[in-house]
Amino acid sequence: MHGYSNTSLSALQLKKCYDIAPSRVKQYLEAEMDFALSKISRSDVVLDLGCGYGRLIPQLAKKAKFVHGIDTSIQYLLFGQKYLKNVHHFWLQHMNALKLTFSANTMDVVLCLQNGISAFQVDQRALIKEAVRVTKPGGIALFTSYTEKFSEHRLKWFNLQLKAGLVKETNTEKTGNSRPVCKEDFYPSALGPKKFLQHVRWIRGIHVTIKEVDDSCVFFMVRKEK
Repeated sequence: MHGYSNTSLSALQLKKCYDIAPSRVKQYLEAEMDFALSKISRSDVVLDLGCGYGRLIPQLAKKAKFVHGIDTSIQYLLFGQKYLKNVHHFWLQHMNALKLTFSANTMDVVLCLQNGISAFQVDQRALIKEAVRVTKPGGIALFTSYTEKFSEHRLKWFNLQLKAGLVKETNTEKTGNSRPVCKEDFYPSALGPKKFLQHVRWIRGIHVTIKEVDDSCVFFMVRKEK
């Protein structure tokens, strides 16, 4: 999903949002992906939460042993089957990130990238808990959000999508601090380190590391103890 409502954007429109991204946004997307890939080994089974049409899966499948992609939009997943026709070692499934059908301790790496923790618009604590549940002991769950320093670039990207007719009008009264907002909540707010730590303080058996990458995103890394 990555922040896009599956009722407002078709799979092709979602892909176009990434195709028209300005160079600085593409740099951010690449930096986020590169850092996530650095945490994946050749023997890992990876779960991509909110995979959309599978934008990340070609790169993940090259690095990991196998990739599971889940999303709540059947339309995105159907498009993804065509988009990924030449990719191997992956499987797309229609599934809610809060109610994963995977058994506990089955994934080496769980990914919730591009501010998915806010973009999914679900209970964030429940999302983290479920991701940790399916992560193997010794494995890691990665969540990302945007930094304030990246707000201007997010707004520029949003305006490009607005001009292309991919999103509806913005509600400028709520924008504040250059945070892109529209009437459909196309862009949810970012999640800061303090709030994330509040979410995970009740989870036992984990170690949390926070790292800013590329002056654009923050990685919240939840390592499950062996």
